[in-house]
Amino acid sequence: MTMKKILIISGKEMRQFFDSLIAYILLTGFLGFSGFFTWLYGGDVFLVGQASLQTFFAIAFWTLFFFIPALTMRMIAEERRSGTIETLMTKPVTAWQVVLGKFLATLLLVMIALMLTLPYYFTISGIGKIDHGAVISGYLGLVLMSAVYISIGLFASSISGNQIVGFLLALLISLFFHILFDLLSSAFSGALAEIFYYLSMSSHFESISRGVIDSKDLLYFLILTFLGLVLTHHRLTRSQAV
Repeated sequence: MTMKKILIISGKEMRQFFDSLIAYILLTGFLGFSGFFTWLYGGDVFLVGQASLQTFFAIAFWTLFFFIPALTMRMIAEERRSGTIETLMTKPVTAWQVVLGKFLATLLLVMIALMLTLPYYFTISGIGKIDHGAVISGYLGLVLMSAVYISIGLFASSISGNQIVGFLLALLISLFFHILFDLLSSAFSGALAEIFYYLSMSSHFESISRGVIDSKDLLYFLILTFLGLVLTHHRLTRSQAV
């Protein structure tokens, strides 16, 4: 019964994505950016001279970083502004069901975008020998990274009543994990450098995208995703109690 309510909320969010054209804009933009930079500009796979999707994974690593906050910015902030979140919370659903339903809908949309890039894989595998394991783990890395940024985006949206503020706040928080912790790990040494390196998203994503699936990397993504969802849940329940 609990899962059914989560799926109902998720389905509602998916319909809103497509009704408001957000889904079409994301899918078109993601495929356009990733296709252009993978096949035509800079990282042209034909110039690289090997059958690999590493160029695509590197481009998607940045593209999703910007696109996901655009998806999550309205999910709670807009509902709070319009008052629909209060209406939703008066129905027989829990705060966790609302959070997980919105999380699942966004993750599904990102996964649809990634599935639409599978022709890249089939094309490259047709022109050379490709490491299938690295491709699978690369897509897994993108899904795990997306899950983290979705949870951060939902939290940012939950503490703001304005979509733009939610978007910028999600970008700011995500920026630390995406690049700043990596830069800080280079600026320090010893235990502090190791801590910053572990907090860096790129270090874990690059490891998985190369085909190395380590429990410490999986734990990193799962902990950050869970933390983001817990903070979002806490914010929702707190706002309802006020």
